[in-house]
Amino acid sequence: MSELLKNIFRFILLILLQVFVLNRILIHQIVNPYIYMVFILVLPFRIQRPLLILCGLALGLTMDAFMNTMGMHAIACVLIAYLRPFIINILAPQGGFEMVQKAPSFRTMGVAQFSVYTLILVSIHHVVYFTLEVFGFAGFFYLLLKILLSVMVSTGLILLYEMLFVSRRRG
Repeated sequence: MSELLKNIFRFILLILLQVFVLNRILIHQIVNPYIYMVFILVLPFRIQRPLLILCGLALGLTMDAFMNTMGMHAIACVLIAYLRPFIINILAPQGGFEMVQKAPSFRTMGVAQFSVYTLILVSIHHVVYFTLEVFGFAGFFYLLLKILLSVMVSTGLILLYEMLFVSRRRG
């Protein structure tokens, strides 16, 4: 199967999983698990930035359409799509990652670096999204708790997704 078809299938699958399963999970009105951003995280290393940002916009607008969130997911997704190459460059070893037809994963980056990469981008996404959702810092400690717990759960789910579905197939 071509990379384009795999990514289209991943896009659809992650949206459906998020909308019909994970959006139904809300733990004490604090923890919102989001896994859909995996699509942006595991796009190939060599994807050009304008296409990466366009993919982030499409993903965010699709989530906004399903969740009626008026652009909040789009803003967060475009931001992490824009920052993704910088984060990868910061985490890359001196020789860089093997980037020919490869994508970020446990296998290409290593478990520790992929985990840090995921944690950074999920944290940025959640800070932006939840700050826009609350639209202010009125309940600062509630907002901080919501961000921290949601980042932990979302990062854990994304790493579990990586262990179960992605790393096993890539070689």
